[in-house]
Amino acid sequence: KFEKIFMSELTKISFDNTEHAFAAKSDKELKKANFLFGIMGKPWLVNLALKLTPLAIKWHIPFTKTLIRATIFKQFVGGETLEATAKVAEKLKKYCVEVILDYGVEGKEGEENFEHARDEFKKVIDYAASRPNIPFMSIKVTGLARFTLLEKLDADMHKAEGTLMKRYLYAVEKLPEAEKEEWHRVRFRLQQLCEEADKKNIGVLIDAEETWIQDPVDALTILMMDIFNKGKAVIYNTIQLYRHDRLQFLQDSYTAALERNFTLAVKLVRGAYMEKERNRAAEMNYPSPIQPDKNATDADYNAAVEFCINQLDKVSVIIASHNEYSNLFTTQLLDKKGLPHNHQHVHFSQLYGMSDNITFNLAKSGCSVSKYLPFGPIKDVIPYLMRRAQENSSVSGQTGREQVLIKKEMERRLK
Repeated sequence: KFEKIFMSELTKISFDNTEHAFAAKSDKELKKANFLFGIMGKPWLVNLALKLTPLAIKWHIPFTKTLIRATIFKQFVGGETLEATAKVAEKLKKYCVEVILDYGVEGKEGEENFEHARDEFKKVIDYAASRPNIPFMSIKVTGLARFTLLEKLDADMHKAEGTLMKRYLYAVEKLPEAEKEEWHRVRFRLQQLCEEADKKNIGVLIDAEETWIQDPVDALTILMMDIFNKGKAVIYNTIQLYRHDRLQFLQDSYTAALERNFTLAVKLVRGAYMEKERNRAAEMNYPSPIQPDKNATDADYNAAVEFCINQLDKVSVIIASHNEYSNLFTTQLLDKKGLPHNHQHVHFSQLYGMSDNITFNLAKSGCSVSKYLPFGPIKDVIPYLMRRAQENSSVSGQTGREQVLIKKEMERRLK
C-alpha cells in the first residue's frame, strides 16, 4: 500500500481514475462487464464452464456460440474477422490507445494449416501497416510448427551443453533428414513474416510457449533478431518472469545482443501456463520451472524492468503487465533518468477487456500504451478465452479489483 501511494505521488499517475479508465464504455457495456467479472469471481462456476464450453462447441449445442459471442468473447476479443476488429481499434484510437493484433488461432496441426496460418499472419501485418495505431502484431510459433517437433528439439537441447544457440544447432543436427526439412519450412515461414514486418515497419511479438517447447522458440527468435534488429526493434521475444530462470535468460540474451550487435527487444509478462506447468512437473517428477510464490515472481519482474530501462540504448521493452506497481515502477525509473514516458524503446500493454484503469490512465498521461487485441472465429479462440477466464478466476483479487472500479464508475455516472 505504501509503495502504491509513494509511486502515485512521484509520477502523478493514478490508476483509480475511473472516468478516464472507462471513457470508452457505455453504461450498458459497464453493466455487462460487471456481470461477467462477477461470474468469473466464482471459481467453481469457471471450472464448470472450462469443462463444458469446448464440448458444447464440439457437439454444436444450440445457442452456445450466441451466448459466448455476447459475453466472454465480446469482453476479451476484438471480433471474428479483421474487419470487425477494425471497429474496436478505431474506438481505442480516439483515446490514444494503440493495438497489438493477435490472430488468435491455436492448436491446428498439419502443413496445410501452418501455411494457412502464415498467410493469415501476413494479412495481419499488411492490415496493421495500413492503420496508424497498430504498431505491433503477435505470432505463436505453434501456429507455424508441429508441437511434437518443437518438443523433440527442446528435449535434445536439454541434453547438450553451452549457449542457447550451440544447443539449438546440436538439436537441429540430430534431426532425421525429413524433420530437418520440416524445421527448415518452419524457419522459412517465420522469416517470411519477419521480412514482411520489417518492410512494413510493424513489430512482431513472438509469444511464449510451454517450458517443454520454449528453447527452440527462443533460439528461433534470437536468429530473427540477429537478422532484423540491426539498429532497430522489429522482432520481440516474450519472457515469462513466473519462471525462475528467466531473469538470467534476459541477461544472457542481452549479452548475445551485444556480441552479435543487434537490438534486444523483449515483451515482459508474468506468465500464462502456471497450473499446467506445475501439474506436468509433479506428474513427470521434475523440479517445477515456476517461481515458489508470487513475491518471487514480482521481484524478478521488477528486476527485469529495471535491467531493461538501464540499457535502453540496446534494449527495447514492452511492459505487458496488469500489475499497477510494475507499471508505476517503470515510469519512476524513466523519471529518475530524465527520460520521457513515451520513450521510443518503452511501450506498455494490457489485454483487451482487462485493466482498463491502467491502460487508459497511462494513455492519458502520455505513455505509449496498447491493448493486446485477439481476433478469430469463436471456435478457434476458445483456448484463449478459457485462459482468460481461468486467469481472472485464479489471480488473487483480479476480478474483485475490476468489479470495484466498474462499480465506482457506475456510481460516479449516476451522480
